[in-house]
Amino acid sequence: MNEIGRAVEREVRRCGFSVIREFCGHGVGRAIHEEPSVPNYYDPRYHAKLTEGLVITIEPIISAGNGRARVQPDKWTIRTTDGSLAAHYEHTLVVTKGEPILLTAA
Repeated sequence: MNEIGRAVEREVRRCGFSVIREFCGHGVGRAIHEEPSVPNYYDPRYHAKLTEGLVITIEPIISAGNGRARVQPDKWTIRTTDGSLAAHYEHTLVVTKGEPILLTAA
């Protein structure tokens, strides 16, 4: 799982942006937000493994600024702490023995 985060963060930084670390992807099962968490950055302490049949989302929130955000009092709105622009995108996929199955393909 950590390699996903490493790849996302590397690409985001290469393009001059920041990953908002407060939010991450997740597992999908009987509920939409389940374990495991899928960080968008590398954390050497995180050791979750990809297993065949696992359904996950990869959903970075990318900021043009410092990469920090706060949930507003309405508990829904999210703003960057420095007022910079941010974007969010989500892909859902199934882990297989071979290539993953992308469920959100265009």
